Amino acid sequence: MANLDFPVHFDSFDDYPAYKADDLGITYSPEKTVFKIWSPDIDDAVVRIYDSGDGGTAIETKQMRPLKNGIWEAIINGDLKNKFYTFQVKFDDEWLEETAGAYTKAVGINGKRAAIIDLKDTNPDGWAYDKKPELKNLTDIIIYEIHVRDFSMSPNSGMTNKGKFLAFTEEGTVNSFGQKTGIDHLKELGITHIHLMPSADFASINEARLDDNKYNWGYDPLHYNVPEGSYSTNPADPYCRIREFKQMVQALHKNGIRIIMDVVYNHTYTWEHSAFSMTTPGYYYRHWGDGSYSNASGCGNETASERAMVRKYIIDSLKYWATEYHVDGFRFDLMGIHDTETMKLIRKELDLIDPTLYMYGEGWSAGDSPLPYEQRAVKQHVNQTVGIGVFSDDLRDALKGNWSNAREPGFASGRQGYDETIKFGTVAATQHSQIHYGLINYSNCAWANEPYQSINYVSCHDDLCLNDKLVYSAPQNASQFEISKFNALAQTIIMTSQGIPFIYGGEELMRTKKGVHNTYQSPDSINQIDWDNKNKYKRVFEYYKGIINLRRQHPALHLATTELIQKHLHFLYPNQACVVAFTIDDNAGGDSWNRIMVIHNGNRNAISMDIPQDNWWVVGNGEEICPTGIFKWNRNNISVPASSTMILCKKF
Repeated sequence: MANLDFPVHFDSFDDYPAYKADDLGITYSPEKTVFKIWSPDIDDAVVRIYDSGDGGTAIETKQMRPLKNGIWEAIINGDLKNKFYTFQVKFDDEWLEETAGAYTKAVGINGKRAAIIDLKDTNPDGWAYDKKPELKNLTDIIIYEIHVRDFSMSPNSGMTNKGKFLAFTEEGTVNSFGQKTGIDHLKELGITHIHLMPSADFASINEARLDDNKYNWGYDPLHYNVPEGSYSTNPADPYCRIREFKQMVQALHKNGIRIIMDVVYNHTYTWEHSAFSMTTPGYYYRHWGDGSYSNASGCGNETASERAMVRKYIIDSLKYWATEYHVDGFRFDLMGIHDTETMKLIRKELDLIDPTLYMYGEGWSAGDSPLPYEQRAVKQHVNQTVGIGVFSDDLRDALKGNWSNAREPGFASGRQGYDETIKFGTVAATQHSQIHYGLINYSNCAWANEPYQSINYVSCHDDLCLNDKLVYSAPQNASQFEISKFNALAQTIIMTSQGIPFIYGGEELMRTKKGVHNTYQSPDSINQIDWDNKNKYKRVFEYYKGIINLRRQHPALHLATTELIQKHLHFLYPNQACVVAFTIDDNAGGDSWNRIMVIHNGNRNAISMDIPQDNWWVVGNGEEICPTGIFKWNRNNISVPASSTMILCKKF
């Protein structure tokens, strides 16, 4: 321990010295490999070298030496390429479990041991020329959330690499009726970004027993800087999962689609056996005053993002995914567990890489935390940040009914009382003079400074999917056709609202998960997308495609700033419940249409409404979207069909 220049033991985690360099983990070259961990308060440390990722004994054990700022280092000369390693530390006179380490970037099967590789060998052909699709404004984004397995597992998906990253590279796939599936379907639908549910290495799937067909959403992180092995064609090969993830990104970019990663830095699968605990015991987690682990994640622990080296870890990891894997954005699970200062610093660092990398997250936590409320990155504090969005649970529950009560309907199913919240969602939770903020679902003021900060959605992977929720909460005599109208109405409100729209993958095909609320470990038979639904619900799919295309073609529907919304968007006064109507005027945002009028009728009966008399073209009537016009209308009153949106435009 001769080279230490700091005390062997510390009174507080706050006293730990920080480390600023970017070389934790390993630095490989054919001449030597340098191993480094940060752990200021341990007694000893070794690195062990193995021939394989699982089984066998160490072929070499190397003593690590303490350096400044809590660093322990070992250097092994010679070419260790394709070998595996673990770290082991001695803490409080006890040798802890071997670990692959928190900063590992390649692992063997089940992540037990880290791999020594040359990352250049993981690049697919043409990787150096991979180019992101153009993105002018953040409000141009349309997000489609999907799970790797759900996307391709169905027997009628037409995809060969079922449940794998490579399924996203397959073109020309079709369902049983010859209709497009997979990446061709995404292009046809018109979304701009896919939000990939957790795809970094997670713990709940045994990669050595993939024939068991176990399923999990992946919110149980094991290694943050490595792709999930079960989504690769060979989890035992450290190169395979990395290369195939990159092939997926490359294929999506080539087809005009950006990729957002769902990241879960707020907790680890367990604290007892995590790489954090096995290298730097206790430091990476929050604790209550009695020393017990706090649990704002609902998963047994929560990370302490406000601590210098936890903050550094999260930032380093995100920068790595953005640069090494060309990822285009990040969705933060339970972002309310993180502190706002960390989120601001992440945004600052990502801006240096690419300002169009989008950041958003869940603006809440799953329980209480030692982190003071005023420091939490919750929805109510997003207005303290720039370049970060949050989910609008206000709009979500107004559209379909409260998430916690399956039987409660929302505006889309005809329930009254949500009109003001629909208006609030329409202006992307920003400040607008025509909003009565005392009548909003869960908010009493504008929480977004700019429209890109509001993620507008009606469903996601959590809780009942949209179709199942609509079935549960529908009036007793509602037909399947009427439920499909509720579905289309809800998504039309999302697509005609300012802000950023978000669709749960498969909703455009009337996806059902057979009434299961949270399918995080349900079988594929529950979770997989039934691609033959594209034929069964062809009308619904065509409507989704039409409304998405309409949004993309008309910047007035996704204005870039609050100032533009305030200037151009004006609500009408329908004088009847369950109806929201507005106009967007004066070629807003440079739109080719001079004026757009949108009328949402949540009632289960047609309504008649007075409107500004003008030379209107009806381009949407709840049944179809036709940008060239379905029919002309120049009267001062119009009938809007039950459970539908009427969209009109004045072209000149």
